[in-house]
Order: sequence, then C-alpha cells, then structure tokens
Amino acid sequence: MTDTERLRPVERRVLRWARAGVDDAEIGRRFGRSERWTAQVRFLAGLDRSGPPARHDRLRPLERRVLRWRSEGAGHDELSDRFRRSPDFLARVEQYAQYKQAMA
Repeated sequence: MTDTERLRPVERRVLRWARAGVDDAEIGRRFGRSERWTAQVRFLAGLDRSGPPARHDRLRPLERRVLRWRSEGAGHDELSDRFRRSPDFLARVEQYAQYKQAMA
C-alpha cells in the first residue's frame, strides 16, 4: 500500500492541492469549510495510523457483563431486572457472545 492509498479521498485531494500551491483558505472554500479545517486535515493526514490491529473477538459491553454475571451464577430472570431486558433476550446475548468467543 502506498503512502497515499491509506488516506481518505478528501485527505488525498487536500494534500494534492496543497502540493500544487493552493493555500489553505482556497482549499477550505472549495470544500465549503474553513482555513482551519484544511490545516487540520493536512495535519491529521500526516499522522501514523498503524496502531494495534483490531481484535475480531471483541465483545460488546453488554455481552461481557452478561457473561460475567452468568459465570457468577446469576440466572436470566435475575439479570432481566438488572438490564431491563427479557430473559429470552439475555439468553440470546449470552449464546451469541459464546459463539463470538468460540470463533476467535
């Protein structure tokens, strides 16, 4: 992947116009934005985005809490009062969370 392929289309265009000598105020006007917006886009486009890889096994907060409470022995009926959801819904959430963990 080349350096510009990792950028969004708007970032590529802003950088291309900036390299061509168009000032920030004119670029902002072309996008219907401010000069400050253009400067910020140029700054953010230069940042390194190679952070840690996304985890595919990440559970939603609800799924983590349901699994935790279930492991501590709470029943679906008891949890339905805490989460204001039906016991059937919480059973489906638990089942889906277990499926997601098994796929990881």
